[in-house]
Amino acid sequence: MTRYPRDMTGYGATPPAAHWPNGAKIAVQIVLNYEEGGENNVLHGDPASEAFLSEITGAAPWPGQRHWNMESIYEYGARAGFWRLHRLMGDLPVTVYGVATALARAPAQVAAMKAAGWEIASHGLKWVEHKDMAEDEERAQIAEAIRLHTEVTGDAPRGWYTGRCSNNTVRLAAETGQFAYVADSYADDLPYWMQFGRTDQLIVPYTMDCNDMRFAIQAGFTSGDQFESYLRDSFDVLYAEGCAGAPKMLSIGLHCRLMGRPGRAAALARVIDYIKSHDDVWFATRLDIAQHWTQEHPPTAKARPSEMDCATFVSAFGGIFEHSPWIAEGAYALELGPTHDTAQGVHSALARVFRTASADQRLNVLKAHPDLAGKLAAAGKLTAESTAEQAGAGLDLLTDDERAAFQSLNAQYVERHGFPFIIAVKDNDKASILAAFHRRIGNDRDTEFAEACRQVERIAELRLIEKLGA
Repeated sequence: MTRYPRDMTGYGATPPAAHWPNGAKIAVQIVLNYEEGGENNVLHGDPASEAFLSEITGAAPWPGQRHWNMESIYEYGARAGFWRLHRLMGDLPVTVYGVATALARAPAQVAAMKAAGWEIASHGLKWVEHKDMAEDEERAQIAEAIRLHTEVTGDAPRGWYTGRCSNNTVRLAAETGQFAYVADSYADDLPYWMQFGRTDQLIVPYTMDCNDMRFAIQAGFTSGDQFESYLRDSFDVLYAEGCAGAPKMLSIGLHCRLMGRPGRAAALARVIDYIKSHDDVWFATRLDIAQHWTQEHPPTAKARPSEMDCATFVSAFGGIFEHSPWIAEGAYALELGPTHDTAQGVHSALARVFRTASADQRLNVLKAHPDLAGKLAAAGKLTAESTAEQAGAGLDLLTDDERAAFQSLNAQYVERHGFPFIIAVKDNDKASILAAFHRRIGNDRDTEFAEACRQVERIAELRLIEKLGA
């Protein structure tokens, strides 16, 4: 048994209706990252200087040394960039991702954030890499970040974003029970729930594309116009989707030392004016979005096939392919994961086992299916699934002549092909079933064997939808 932990399905083709307040077509969420004073620096007890997200091309850490140019770029964010962005966005609901040690070194900026009514979420204890950090150390740093954040701002953080995270970060943040949302994900245009043991954690995804960090990487923006154009296009697509009945969320990520530069701030001002020129736009903090989503779409308990033990899995799905539990046993041994915790996902796993079985094994599955309106139905000996399916197509209410016609066709079909006539009756009614019977009975055996196998898979799919939901 192998399990694949990533969810590659998400909401699929039918995302939930966001129901943003007042019928908004889009939720626009602006993040201001406040990292200045929390970055790598030997003054902060770090082994080397910072090398990430600055104007210095090809910057590298300087072990054991301060990097004056790097430090002064970060200082620009605190001394000038923050205040320019605060003036520009002071009337908007903004979420600050605040590094706790940076906030502790920024009393004036914290006061200005609070005066503007901005949400101050936690951006970790320090703006450093976590990928190689031991789990216990990261857990302790999360706890210290919460403590220091509360001490500095007066309120415990309700949102969390590490950014330079590890594979443990989201789970460790969720385990605190502290956060209305965690943002260490780029996986969707809408919030979604993750489960860690008994804890349901809301994820409000962040952005790497609508983010001024692209001014500090080689494959990024070089002018404010490029940033503006990209954000306008992103807004237009999401706004159009909202107008079509599928509202989404646009996240915009900013940094004081990057977007706070004059030439970039001008582009941001134009973007904000453009967005404001549209009706039915909800500017919100990430906490606003999290609280709305929790009210509209609370976590729901559901079967998680990928987390079942073998006996439970086979008990639940062993009858999906008629009287063939070996298919469920084979499916359980595949690489299942969250993406299989749906009717479509389980069907994919079961169908793979069926399709790769020998011709004799598949023939036995076909033979396990009952005749339509046959003797087993008359004797009440069908499986519960088959009984409901045949009844749904009206095959339990046949006249004597109709029943005789079915039984005659059944006998001819079996004699010609060596297995019962199989059709997904939920897709049909009595008339279309009879029409298909007459049309298919004359097929050669190979053609009809292939068609019967397709129908068996469709029956399984419909049974799973009935069991697990679409």
